[in-house]
Amino acid sequence: MGLWRSYKLRFQRQKWLARAIRKRRELSVVADRTHQIRQSDILLFCTLRNEDVRLPYFLQYYRDLGVNHFLFVDNDSSDGGREYLADQPDVSVWKTAAGYKRSRFGMDWINWLLMRHGHGHWTLVVDPDEFFVYPFCDTRPLRALTDWLDASSIKSFSAMLLDMYPKGPISSVPYQRGDNPLEIASWFDSGNYMISRNDDFGNLWIQGGVRARTFFSDMPGSAPALNKVPLVKWNRRYAYVSSTHMLLPRGLNLVYDEWGGEKASGILLHTKFLDTLTVKAEEEAKRRQHYAASQEYLAYLSGLQDQTDLWCKWSEKYINWRQLEILGLMSKGNWA
Repeated sequence: MGLWRSYKLRFQRQKWLARAIRKRRELSVVADRTHQIRQSDILLFCTLRNEDVRLPYFLQYYRDLGVNHFLFVDNDSSDGGREYLADQPDVSVWKTAAGYKRSRFGMDWINWLLMRHGHGHWTLVVDPDEFFVYPFCDTRPLRALTDWLDASSIKSFSAMLLDMYPKGPISSVPYQRGDNPLEIASWFDSGNYMISRNDDFGNLWIQGGVRARTFFSDMPGSAPALNKVPLVKWNRRYAYVSSTHMLLPRGLNLVYDEWGGEKASGILLHTKFLDTLTVKAEEEAKRRQHYAASQEYLAYLSGLQDQTDLWCKWSEKYINWRQLEILGLMSKGNWA
């Protein structure tokens, strides 16, 4: 990498960190239990808005996985979710009514909390509809993975976003608070993925799957990115650049083997496609607070109004992480 590019990326990282420090003023404390955090704790960071229906299962899933403390930013919810989180003994919550778009889609707030509370910890940054799956997750806790990463001097761990969906129209099976969303959205596309390399940041850029073939079939290049680096041994000098798609310093994005081998990787099971998406899409299409003037949610709204069935004859029903490895969507690498 040339000196000029290195300088530009260093300057950009300093800019995002300065911006995060400035944006901290938009956050106010609802419940601060960060004094409970121990040096060895695994932390989860999340931004949300009106996701109360998902929270009980989300918290239980990640507690069972081994997360010790949760740090949430609530962006002006009105469904009671903020109050529910504030009552949880292992949760800290901040609220803001500031614009989601003007915070770089929540990443300025998350970068500040990571800087303030994540330094020296393994940190997991996910959305309320994302469920982290990694090799041996059915028999080994998350700490087993982070201990292996520490022993291997690996500071970041990638996970491709895998869109999950039901068989039949999304509205046909209602999602109830506390339910496992994967019991409804249990199907996925095993192929139809495009991969390219971002030369500036060094990360892989992945698109495709059900969203590309259903909602962006006429413009696949505009389909949402599926590459993520959600698990990082955080340092206060790090910064997420675009959601969790890429970070700075650049080396944190090199989560693949450039010589054709396989590095260990995971999956984020993405359970957006439940019947609750209709109301969410209507709200976000009006707010225009998401990327590209909420183009993604406008596409969902159009498709959902037509009772789109996302299932097709090539759909696969989710079984476990070993199935995903066999399909080449994730890898255990040399972690035995």
